[in-house]
Amino acid sequence: MATIHETIDIDAPAERVWAVVAEDVENARRWTSNLDKVEKLTDGPPGKGTRYRYHLDIGGHKEKLEVVQDVFNRPKKCSGRFVNGPLKGKWSYTYTQRKDGSTRLVYDMDYQLGGLLRFATGVLGPQYAAGIRKSMESLKRYIESGKGPRPKK
Repeated sequence: MATIHETIDIDAPAERVWAVVAEDVENARRWTSNLDKVEKLTDGPPGKGTRYRYHLDIGGHKEKLEVVQDVFNRPKKCSGRFVNGPLKGKWSYTYTQRKDGSTRLVYDMDYQLGGLLRFATGVLGPQYAAGIRKSMESLKRYIESGKGPRPKK
């Protein structure tokens, strides 16, 4: 099982970071690398049990990946698992409001590549980790520039 752990501090309140990351998932391509589009597969607002299909492009290799959210604890933690596609495992975003008003966002993922991709773990794993790191930096710039939705009242 491979592990990815990325942490970034964003100069915005946790509610604002949550609104962009956890509630505006279908627009994640605006700040995420390696992502062509996201489809929400369940009805209603995002929450526990919501399923998404991600259309990824990792190093020219296109894949579809489905996730389900198992925890949706606004604005502290959103986590889930990979249910269809080349990845097996789990992921989480943890939001910590800091005293200075910023948010520490931590992304954790434990995964293994399945199918024929399991033979490419040595190549695709580092590319995927680099993409996550780049996306977190892009997310920081996106939010701090004022882009994206505002928290729901």
